[in-house]
Amino acid sequence: MTELRVTADNETCVTSSLCVFRLPQVFDQDAEGRVVVLDPNPPAELRRDLLRARRGCPTRSIRVEGEGVPQEEPLG
Repeated sequence: MTELRVTADNETCVTSSLCVFRLPQVFDQDAEGRVVVLDPNPPAELRRDLLRARRGCPTRSIRVEGEGVPQEEPLG
């Protein structure tokens, strides 16, 4: 299985904390409550949970890349 790459835009984060709740081993929050990526290359077995976290982010601030990872749906 290929390596996953996770990034997050803390400028667009609205501090919903859903990503931290779902994957505390990958995401955390800074002093202002904005998303911080703890593990930018998480294990492949977290793929499904990462895609759920990405989908659940109200501002689409989470990016998940890697072979076979579907493109994210546009807001709207």
